[in-house]
Amino acid sequence: MRQTIGCHERHAVAECLLMDAVDRAMLDILRADARTSMRDLAARVGISRASAYTRLNRMREAQVIRGFTVDVDHRALGLGVSAYVHVRIKQNSWKSFRAKAWSLEEAAHVALVAGDFDCVMLVRARDTEHLRDVVLERIQSLPEVLATQTVLVFEEHQGPG
Repeated sequence: MRQTIGCHERHAVAECLLMDAVDRAMLDILRADARTSMRDLAARVGISRASAYTRLNRMREAQVIRGFTVDVDHRALGLGVSAYVHVRIKQNSWKSFRAKAWSLEEAAHVALVAGDFDCVMLVRARDTEHLRDVVLERIQSLPEVLATQTVLVFEEHQGPG
């Protein structure tokens, strides 16, 4: 059964991609290992390589697949401490805050959210002193920031998507 997915506005016309179980299986395989060869991908879902190429290109054109990434172990890079920093910002300052937050090399993720705080940042640091510096000296010093709350991460698990 085909399912509509990957809808987005392009040139004022909504375009949606119809995906079936084979498309979803391809995505699952690529989520687990984006370096899977086209030959292996096609064989694992039971289609020809030409069909696999066509389906993959269709998903890329529809922006269901936006890119291929690497899974980096932040601890191996010396960034052993992670924290979610909840940030309350001044009204109408999201765009300027986002640009400044992304300029911090310790920022791994920045999101606009609903709730008591306006934004959530995932911050990676060498140690707690480095984290303290990032939060107290660099994030809180941004003119858009009204308040922060830091939540230390003890253990992380990432899903397939």
